[in-house]
Amino acid sequence: MCLTYILYSETRDRYYIGHTCDDIHERLRKHNSSHGGFTGSENEWKVVFTQQFDSKTLAYARERQIKGWKSRKLVQTLIEGS
Repeated sequence: MCLTYILYSETRDRYYIGHTCDDIHERLRKHNSSHGGFTGSENEWKVVFTQQFDSKTLAYARERQIKGWKSRKLVQTLIEGS
């Protein structure tokens, strides 16, 4: 089972959209560790949305779909509807 997920940083007031086939808690721990990526500068990301898929391909396709919206309002509507 794989997931598409959305993280939120209150400090940055930003969303991060990703996918994983690993444990979501371990993935969140990695996002909250200090590293050079988009999420690496903050350590208070929270999972605000998850959607399960049977394959990595489907989870990745959903991630790309959400990112393609390029709309914070649509992302917030998705989160509120979950």
